[in-house]
Amino acid sequence: MIVRCVIAATAIGLIALCFGCAPRTSAPSASPGVQRTSAPEAPGAAQTGQVTNMTFKMTSSAFQDNARIPTRYTGDGANVSPPLAWEKPPEGTGSLALIVDDPDAPRGTFTHWVLYGLSAARTDLPEALPTRDTLPEVGGAKQGTNDAGKIGYFGPAPPRGPVHHYHFRLYALDTQVSLPARARKADVEKAMQGHVVAEARLIGTYSR
Repeated sequence: MIVRCVIAATAIGLIALCFGCAPRTSAPSASPGVQRTSAPEAPGAAQTGQVTNMTFKMTSSAFQDNARIPTRYTGDGANVSPPLAWEKPPEGTGSLALIVDDPDAPRGTFTHWVLYGLSAARTDLPEALPTRDTLPEVGGAKQGTNDAGKIGYFGPAPPRGPVHHYHFRLYALDTQVSLPARARKADVEKAMQGHVVAEARLIGTYSR
């Protein structure tokens, strides 16, 4: 009797082992209330509204990238906007927007220039653009309010001390920015969210 019981138990164990090794034919279903999600998106457009993996080149005949901005284009000189030029933006660009700011300012980033509604067909800006709401000289582009409370370009005028870096960012958008003139940088950036197809950058430096 004991031998028969041992044989039966062994047989049952072998059968259970075989079933445990059988391959699964389908993935287990999700638990109730659990929703499957796709892999998280890479940082970029979904989080900031800005697409930074596409770039095009911007230059200035007045200064090189990461080089000192001539006095003429600062608060210590004529305080006029510098000349800028860039490559043809990517296909699908509907308009361009330019923002210039100084992240080294003592009280936080200082906005020096906001310009939007610039034609996608343009590949340059001449120096000394007028400081008024709209610019028929460049196809009717609009200018926003800088952090000095003025319209258009306001040149570097940092306190005495370390070098400041002035970031010129040109955004290629797949739409028009539907804002009136005199908009603040934050409003323009909000309007651009989800519409940036490429970005060009140029950095100038200045110190006193």
